[in-house]
Amino acid sequence: MSELETIAFEADPQAYRHWQVHIDDDIATVTMHVDATGGLRTDYDLKLNSYDLAVDIELYDVVQRLRFEHPEVRSVVLTGGFEKVFCAGANIQMLATSSHHHKVNFCKFTNETRNAIEQATDFSGQTWIAAVNGTAAGGGYELALTCDEIILVDDGSSAVSLPEIPLLAVLPGTGGLTRVVDKRHVRRDLADLFCTKSEGVRGSQALEWGLVDRVVNRTRFDEVVRETARRVAQRSDRPRAVEGATLAPLTVQRSRDRLAYAHLDVRIDRDLGAAHLTITAPAQPQPTSADGLTKAGASGWLLGLCRELDDAILHLRFNEPTVGTWVFRSEGDVGQVSETEEVLGEHSDHWFVREVRLYWTRTLKRLDVSARTILTLVEPGSCFAGTLFDLVLAADRALMIDHPDQPAVVRLTPANDGWYPMANGLSRLQSRFWGRDAPLAAARALVGKELSAREALDAELVTAIPDDLDWDEEVRLTLEERNAFSPDALTGLEANLRFVGPETLETKIFGRLSAWQNWIFQRPNAVGSEGALPRFGTGSRPTFSRERV
Repeated sequence: MSELETIAFEADPQAYRHWQVHIDDDIATVTMHVDATGGLRTDYDLKLNSYDLAVDIELYDVVQRLRFEHPEVRSVVLTGGFEKVFCAGANIQMLATSSHHHKVNFCKFTNETRNAIEQATDFSGQTWIAAVNGTAAGGGYELALTCDEIILVDDGSSAVSLPEIPLLAVLPGTGGLTRVVDKRHVRRDLADLFCTKSEGVRGSQALEWGLVDRVVNRTRFDEVVRETARRVAQRSDRPRAVEGATLAPLTVQRSRDRLAYAHLDVRIDRDLGAAHLTITAPAQPQPTSADGLTKAGASGWLLGLCRELDDAILHLRFNEPTVGTWVFRSEGDVGQVSETEEVLGEHSDHWFVREVRLYWTRTLKRLDVSARTILTLVEPGSCFAGTLFDLVLAADRALMIDHPDQPAVVRLTPANDGWYPMANGLSRLQSRFWGRDAPLAAARALVGKELSAREALDAELVTAIPDDLDWDEEVRLTLEERNAFSPDALTGLEANLRFVGPETLETKIFGRLSAWQNWIFQRPNAVGSEGALPRFGTGSRPTFSRERV
């Protein structure tokens, strides 16, 4: 497959080429056993359990299915399927030969999947444990870092390492630097030494520095891993004897300029460089109980729409890099959307309800960190309420028509003030009014009320309210203006403005590390003809420009 072909983000567990999943009672063992010939393209081999996007797409599917289809799973053991190899990290030939936009989106997607693993540990009662059965290098160690505990085999040769700087002239692109110091609290000078040692750190020294939690000889390794998984499983609140929800394949009709899902329609205007995403409210009454929501599963509107939006975002990111503006609309009844989501508030402690809310959190975060302009249009017949109103709050600009005969309305609900935190730990409502307590309190007082265009503008919830005479022209000018600006400058603008407030592990990974990785991936020291990536494995050393810029 070439990068010019469409990349699909669904996977079938029966057709996994790179992952093996075994479930024994409440413990799942996820084994990375990469098929070297199963990469996204055919011009490189995935040797030594190295990975590319094809491997990561399957891992993302594994994470999703364990959370939704297997409520009985309380702990997950992640290990390598080859002798003395856990994972060699991202495939170097893939990185050296991929387009810039593919490399950056690959790192972003990989980060998001690893954040989903951490979210499962922190909030789902499904704790991940890394059983590092051999060398874990680069992205392989970064994968282990996402787990709650890291157990390293002590065999005299297995090591953990982040060798990107000495070997490749890039950074650990999936959060490695940040997780070493912010999550594992490794001392800064030791972290510096570790990240510049291409051979990594073994055994007792890795334990002493805090890079792993336990070091176990090979004869007792499996036993200790199993004991750890059992101990971790005991503290989970996930149910043991209930049915999960099957994640059936998405129903979608695909063509060059359109994706037609059950609840979401995506149309691409290539002249304006815009994708128009229209969400429809549920056509049928939806479950009002947690058990009913679970039984409906992926066929229900709340989970079904979230899966569709997730898939559409990934499709547009990877397959439509020149479509720079995403325009959100909605159709349906505001009250129906509000009533449908009430089950997520009333039964938030139920395992399935919790997973749906956490999935919406992940999907909306994926929207936040996408390098695209987000424009939301509120028109007559729109249904931006609650969960969907977060698409208004997430927008770089939100326009709401002020129509005298066909009024548009919006509605805030409790969903907008805490259900779906951003990467900064704040709700999108809190982020909108960061540092301004009075308008935040005024907006909170409006929760549950239908708001007209004028009321929404006065509450500072939308950007502008053109009247019906000017609406089409205002929308057209906004899209044309956006399409005329430099995409690079817009990406910088949006990324700087979206994340106010406190810095967190996630904002550092996406706002700091990903941004610098983006820049470094374009520098000659990394990707030039004499750079480290093209020369890796050739026996010829790279030539570096010595300027610090």
